[in-house]
Amino acid sequence: MSDIDANKKKETHPMLILLVVVILCAIATYIIPAGTYNTTLDEEIGSEIIDVSSFKFIHRTPADFGDLCMSFTLGLQNASALIFFLLIIGGMFGIVNGTGALNLSLANIMKKIKGREYLMIPIIMLLLGCGSTFCGNFEEFLVFVPLILACCITAGYDSLTAVGIIFFAASAGYGGGITNAFTVGKAQEIAGLPTFSGMSLRITLFLTLEAISFLYVIWYAHMIKKNPKLSGAYIYDQEYNQNKNLNLNNIPALSVRQAAVILVFIVGMVLAAIGVVIEGYYVDELSAIFLVVGGLCGLLGKLSPSEICKKFVRGSRDMLLPCFMIGLANGAVILLQDANVLDTVLHYASELLALLPSYLMAWGMFIFHLLFNVIVPSGSVQATATMPVMVPLADSAGITRQTAVLAYQLGDAFTNVLAPTGGEILAALAICRVPFGKWVRFLLPLFLMWVIIAFIFLIYAVNIGYGPF
Repeated sequence: MSDIDANKKKETHPMLILLVVVILCAIATYIIPAGTYNTTLDEEIGSEIIDVSSFKFIHRTPADFGDLCMSFTLGLQNASALIFFLLIIGGMFGIVNGTGALNLSLANIMKKIKGREYLMIPIIMLLLGCGSTFCGNFEEFLVFVPLILACCITAGYDSLTAVGIIFFAASAGYGGGITNAFTVGKAQEIAGLPTFSGMSLRITLFLTLEAISFLYVIWYAHMIKKNPKLSGAYIYDQEYNQNKNLNLNNIPALSVRQAAVILVFIVGMVLAAIGVVIEGYYVDELSAIFLVVGGLCGLLGKLSPSEICKKFVRGSRDMLLPCFMIGLANGAVILLQDANVLDTVLHYASELLALLPSYLMAWGMFIFHLLFNVIVPSGSVQATATMPVMVPLADSAGITRQTAVLAYQLGDAFTNVLAPTGGEILAALAICRVPFGKWVRFLLPLFLMWVIIAFIFLIYAVNIGYGPF
């Protein structure tokens, strides 16, 4: 039996990992008491805000077997916008790849930078990190996974490098959160702080996290290039991703039609980026752009209407596993929400945090959000749930509200790439055919470095009275 066959038998399917998480969440609803806070509508920020003094225990409503079975379909419905977005991304790439223009263009680029492939790592990571820290981009980056995977495999790196380039950059960007309206902006509104105040410290934080991240990826990629068998993804790349390796020998020049396909593709990506930054585009608008781009690329690439449809369906089919996994991840969160246990977790955590001395309060808030983000992976939802509790805790401990926001944004950022409940990281790993366990081993050293950096910045924020208040 080959090493690949042996490891395939040992491999735990990623959907099974999520199924275990869903079952554990269902069991937790029998252990954690049900409780709730009263909420009021804050018209200024357009969200329901909890009354921190109103917590009360209520009748327990644990998840039964029917709830467990329905959680999958409810999770798919809850994440339907993201799921259909991914299907459209897959379909678009199916059409563009069907023209042959994209692989040919990437091959020409990789040939020109041959021997200097490492330069693409900091450049791409800085660009993606800026998208996250300024605009709050995260799941949108799934569109780049097939492209960066092909570049990494061709450069002699592995699929873990490809996912790391994208999502380490995104997580570092969220950690910096310079003008991220979904996390920092929302939390500062709830805390009564001027929008995006305290930016200078966050700029330094962002640059520090990005620098550590791309140095780690460069070091790892260099090690794998020297000895590919050191990669945790080696056998999976050998079986599943070698077809992504671009042929750099005797590369023909792009034809006029292929050049037109690439031009339309680039213009579409630029329009999407501008729309996200300036107009606040999200999955609906981006999906429309990608549908048009896919259709135009197919026609310019001399594909018949029937061929365009076939390529679209084939590309969408490649995204089915990531979509199912996102549905399962959402199902786990729905079980906890419907059983009314999330407010109880928040209440108990606030009581524990209140026992900490002021100089440890910021660290405690960070660790709490690091863990809470596993069960509430949405940054804006988490801010709405936790900041009304964190603000009075900060006031009573004598630390600034800005420091409480900093602890929240750092805790929200890092477990985005570790916890399976978010769905996006498992979707990226599914596209690359890499087991979750291999990803965790790759991530952990950098994750620990991120935590140390967070501790340093938080204690600095406490000492300087990071404000304005």
